Amino acid sequence: MRIALEPVSTRTTIQESVYQQLRNALMAGNFDPGQTLTIASLAETFGTSNMPVREALRRLAAENALEVAANGSARIPIVTLARLDDLCRARIAVEGLAAELGMPNLTPTDIATLERIAGEQHVIGLGANVYDLMARNQQFHFTIYRASGSEVLQQLIETLWLRFGPYMRMLSASVEPLMRSGELDPAGEHVAIVKALKAGDFAGARDGVVADIRRTHEILQDYCPATQDEPRKGSGLARR
Repeated sequence: MRIALEPVSTRTTIQESVYQQLRNALMAGNFDPGQTLTIASLAETFGTSNMPVREALRRLAAENALEVAANGSARIPIVTLARLDDLCRARIAVEGLAAELGMPNLTPTDIATLERIAGEQHVIGLGANVYDLMARNQQFHFTIYRASGSEVLQQLIETLWLRFGPYMRMLSASVEPLMRSGELDPAGEHVAIVKALKAGDFAGARDGVVADIRRTHEILQDYCPATQDEPRKGSGLARR
């Protein structure tokens, strides 16, 4: 299910709530590449003044999740093949290390949780609910990364996933037909990762995480324009 933006809660500061909701929505791929987010429309959605929205956009721009214009409005970064390649190389390096460190620390309860998530993904895949599927994917990966015990790596990974948000949006449109045709396993490499963990094969499980990222990269390559000026596939003007 897509993450819905809601009026802010009084349990946290207004500014922090706006920031966290936008951050989660960006990471989940709720916005189209190139989409403009205006301060006024977001403030109306959150039921706040412009100030906390402006500050949230500034913080997200500092994380390279958004591009802020001179008038304060923000734009979701557009997608390019070069940027996709760059992000996936970084994800493999950083997430591969977090997985390597985290795998030996996973408890039997953690592994059972991973197995449950993979099973839920297969069930969700039957209904092709892409946003629920991607939410489970994030839960699966971050369960492993948190076990690394590295605050630095977790922060880097969150930043990479933030910047990967526009590609997740593209992925949501491309995986549904692949699941229906049977070309794509809704759980990706997750079942193989759990199997390796149960066998104590931490290197094999780490390789499964890398393979999962590579598979996402392969799917998205056909949907990304080579340059900013080239229309992306599915935008009305196909790349090829």
